[in-house]
Amino acid sequence: MGQVRPFLLSEDARAQAEFYTHSLGGEIVSVMTHEQATGAQHEHKDKVIHLCLVVAGGSSIFMADSLEPFTKGAGILLNVSYKTESEAGEAFAKLAAGGQVKQPFALQPFGLYYGELTDRYGVAWMVTSEPNE
Repeated sequence: MGQVRPFLLSEDARAQAEFYTHSLGGEIVSVMTHEQATGAQHEHKDKVIHLCLVVAGGSSIFMADSLEPFTKGAGILLNVSYKTESEAGEAFAKLAAGGQVKQPFALQPFGLYYGELTDRYGVAWMVTSEPNE
């Protein structure tokens, strides 16, 4: 069974996360830049590729800096993570049916299986799994 978390794209993920910790309580648990994740040395190397924020009550919110032109309020995705690659791959295929795949589900340089899609209802999803099979 997968676990669903909101994933927010932001113009400035660090500043937005600090605002939420101040407003809701909680803490920023981890921050990873493009350079840290992939060794990238391009113009986006210092941008956040993944930030985990735990807010009051223990709920997790994932965030990243958007690398594309950004419209406030449009940067909301759902992240569903599975314990196994096979569960995640099956869920990805089912969600993608009738939708649009943005990034195929595959092992990524940052160490997770990852795929991104928009389902047939216009909801954006990120499907992930640890490489354990």
